[in-house]
Amino acid sequence: MASYKIALIQMTVTPDKDENMETAARLVHEAAAGGAKIVCLPEIWNCPYEVKLFAGYAEPADGPAVELMSDLARQNEVFLVGGTIPEISGEKTPDGAAKVYNTSFVFDPSGAPLAKHRKSHLFDIAIEGGLHFRESDFFAVGGQPDGTLFETDFGTVGLAVCFDVRFPEMFRKMTEGGAHLIFLPAAFNMTTGPAHWEILAKSRALDNQVFFAACAPARNTKTRFIAYGHSCVVTPWGEYCAAADSRETVLYATIDKGYMEKVRAELPIGH
Repeated sequence: MASYKIALIQMTVTPDKDENMETAARLVHEAAAGGAKIVCLPEIWNCPYEVKLFAGYAEPADGPAVELMSDLARQNEVFLVGGTIPEISGEKTPDGAAKVYNTSFVFDPSGAPLAKHRKSHLFDIAIEGGLHFRESDFFAVGGQPDGTLFETDFGTVGLAVCFDVRFPEMFRKMTEGGAHLIFLPAAFNMTTGPAHWEILAKSRALDNQVFFAACAPARNTKTRFIAYGHSCVVTPWGEYCAAADSRETVLYATIDKGYMEKVRAELPIGH
């Protein structure tokens, strides 16, 4: 298939886990009804993005949020990139506690697990006069520095999570592995979002001449961490083919592999 439709779920995340799951289900159903063949949820969609809250929402790989994502993929016959959730693993920290990862689960249209990417670069920043945030106070580092690839009916697709985007070698590795489209569930904030969101998304698409799909939560000013929103899909030429504002929405885009091949032929950079 030379072209197909994807959808990014820019959903409002609240402190109510059940409400978040209902919102995710409603919007995935809407995306599938709109013709999307691959659907993506945002980073940390089942709870507010606050380190002190993650433990109360974390669950194992057979927990209710993961079960829901599998069901949604099966019910809608779509490939589902499940954003991320806090995943309790069977591994232990040096002090004996269970390791928790910021994990993206991927499911095929039958609902079967297809891939899993644990965020490899954790969001530890301290902006003078601005945001201070340390994901590493809770999450363990994922062991996938080359990103994650999975196979679909439309070709090879890549997957990374949020802060991973600042490490271009990961995206080069996925492109060398055959990815024509790379998903990035991400929750940029109101400091780094206006400054870097657009330029990073366009840079990773241009670096690799791939389609790049960045899926964010909608902006909720009632939560402590305020997401920037602005989910987007960038073409291999570095232009938006779809872009959202900060509000809740389902963002659709057409992925045209023929256009990617045209760009690569016209501006060869080593593919």
